[in-house]
Amino acid sequence: MIPALHATPDTTSRLASRPLGRSGLSVSSIGFGAAPIGDLYAHLDDAEAIATVRAAHDAGITLFDTAPLYGHGLAEQRCGAALRGLPRNSFILSTKVGRWMDPARPRGDGSGYFGGLQQGAVIDYSYDGTMRAIEQSLLRLGLDHIDILLIHDVDIWTHGADAIDQRFREAMEGSYRALDGLRQSGTIRAIGIGVNEAEMCERFARAGDFDTMMLAGRYSLLEQPALASFLPLAQRKGIGVMLGGVFNSGILATGPRPDARYNYAPAPPAILNKVSRISTICTTHGVALAAAALQFAQAHPAVSSVVLGATSPLEVKRNLAAVLQPIPAALWDDLRNEGLLDPAAPVPA
Repeated sequence: MIPALHATPDTTSRLASRPLGRSGLSVSSIGFGAAPIGDLYAHLDDAEAIATVRAAHDAGITLFDTAPLYGHGLAEQRCGAALRGLPRNSFILSTKVGRWMDPARPRGDGSGYFGGLQQGAVIDYSYDGTMRAIEQSLLRLGLDHIDILLIHDVDIWTHGADAIDQRFREAMEGSYRALDGLRQSGTIRAIGIGVNEAEMCERFARAGDFDTMMLAGRYSLLEQPALASFLPLAQRKGIGVMLGGVFNSGILATGPRPDARYNYAPAPPAILNKVSRISTICTTHGVALAAAALQFAQAHPAVSSVVLGATSPLEVKRNLAAVLQPIPAALWDDLRNEGLLDPAAPVPA
């Protein structure tokens, strides 16, 4: 979600398609991320949410990513309502496993979602739990199949350092086995991981045969911890990377204002300072900060799609307009010269 740019042109015929690793799937270089339409930060009207998904499809976006966690099932319901009336071969649908919803379980206040459905999430990476999660997702979506399934949130961020090794074993022995079997049978087209840590992407990439990985927040204009090791590994293994969180929860879209968010929380002073310096250079070159952030994320050859959230059709147009804003090469040079960008990071030609 980004603020207004000076123009919002029709991008339908100009949105590139890229291969998703070795999966045989092709996806739009910009994907639609459904977390915000799960009432992430505020209640969203059903009709507006559905219209937002439809606007993304109408604009040429073919990749739609959701998860049971997003609004505790609400985002999947809304995505399904929007996509069901469209030709099934006109979009690629990705959702996640690792949680199933229990209507009898209190949701609690720690869900991270302002609104959404009132049912509790059960973390479960077992084989049976994974199959239950997929069945529930299909019922919420109202579709006959899912194209991509990702094992969700097997990271220290979610489970803590003491539990991560056990969670990793559970995921490989349970979820991975279930998804690999569904892929071999042709029920799904691609399997992967969806996490917030580059190190966990790399650990999974070395442990199994994955087609794709969604990494949130760890390769952006603000920080590039995935650059040195994970992204080169993904290229060598033919893993198509889907990047989420390229605005680092909002600060690279809003700029360093007092209410800016970083990693889903108020941005600390050091982050505000760095973004301020990046923003100043962008302003000097007449480039919107959000456009620079988006185009930078797209430039790495391992990246198949940059997945962006939106809560209105207008935000979809603004996101896509950022893809087209001209950016002079001198902007990237200035960021490197100021020590604000890793010299090894690829930038748009």
